[in-house]
Amino acid sequence: MDTSAFAVIALFIVMFGLVSGRVQKTIVSPPMIFVLFGLLMSNRVLGLIEVSAENEFIHTLAELTLVLVLFTDASRIDLRVLRREHNFPIRLISIGMPLTIVTGALLAALIFKTLTLWEAFVLGVILAPTDAALGQAVIGLRKVPVRIRQTLNIESGLNDGIALPFLLFFLSIAGAANQTEPAGYWVRFVLMQILLGPLVGIMVGYFGGKLVARGTRAGWITHSFQDLSALGLSVLAFSLAEVVGGNGFIAAFAAGLILGNSSRAICTCLFDFGESEGQLLTLLTLMVYGAVMVLPALDHINGPIVLYSILSLTVVRVLPVAISLIGVRLQWDSILFLGWFGPRGIASILYGLLVLGKVNIDGRGEIFAITITTVLLSIFAHGLTALPGANWYAARTEKMKEEPDMPELASVTEMPVRHTYGR
Repeated sequence: MDTSAFAVIALFIVMFGLVSGRVQKTIVSPPMIFVLFGLLMSNRVLGLIEVSAENEFIHTLAELTLVLVLFTDASRIDLRVLRREHNFPIRLISIGMPLTIVTGALLAALIFKTLTLWEAFVLGVILAPTDAALGQAVIGLRKVPVRIRQTLNIESGLNDGIALPFLLFFLSIAGAANQTEPAGYWVRFVLMQILLGPLVGIMVGYFGGKLVARGTRAGWITHSFQDLSALGLSVLAFSLAEVVGGNGFIAAFAAGLILGNSSRAICTCLFDFGESEGQLLTLLTLMVYGAVMVLPALDHINGPIVLYSILSLTVVRVLPVAISLIGVRLQWDSILFLGWFGPRGIASILYGLLVLGKVNIDGRGEIFAITITTVLLSIFAHGLTALPGANWYAARTEKMKEEPDMPELASVTEMPVRHTYGR
């Protein structure tokens, strides 16, 4: 990208900011707008962004965004409150997500004959995490019962980080078929990645959080550097883990989780950072996604990819959600609401880039094209239905108030939400 491209991007961000308050009252979401702007900037339209998805700058932006998303998402989760009050998201993560991975993998193996079973499982994991912020009205509209809003919020905050070990595991098995190293090498590799990453993250999150908290109490640290500590600690966890042979992304997630539960008094600065710098990084990633990933992926689009993308957002999501919530007495419309609003977003894009850029498996190009197509469909389908869907469900829950002890209406402690793009 040259200087003129940066000038156009900067002007667009300013112009969008001027009308962001009006946009939030419509069914058009900021992610949709940034993806469309990226398409406009692509080399096939205005030609202002001509890099490929494998460009080093793209991967650096993607890695930084993923590190920050994993860190701040995890820091929002209060584990004590989660265990005490939020059994719905626990069920969605412990039962629903594994079922989603298996269902998505088996469907992929049936539909895409060129993918091996393990590559199909890689695809299933990539498309398992949800991004509640893409359905912004769902978690931002106060008329939606707090327990339902928080279920989607907490699930989104945890499942991207929890999916990572599964992704590493299946990537290692899929990649082992193309390598000459013995099986023992890959076993050691996965164990190093999965064990050392959390260990480094725990240490950075605990001791780093204590240092920032002590500096805050003593008045040694300014508010702006409290905000920057989020970026510093997340990158520190990532870098140290990579140095010692662990997985940096898992380390960033573990660091955020530990910091959020051991030094909760300083977490407000993390949430503030996520609402500004974190939001900007995410939207820029979506813009780059539109500029360099969408059109090349659509070159390979065909009937099976469209079919799988639709099934991934419907059957692959809704059926596991329904199974995981058996026995909790939720109404059918609540299950449908929770099942539909599981958008695939930033984590799937970044995990797809991870596979494209760093893993030697035969099906990586096809996996990437399927991922990009599914996320594109999700951004627009969930973005356009979020406000109408939230209003529909809010009207349905009004009728529930006539019935005593409806589980949907139970009061729960709210945890901070990931940025909702201005809502």
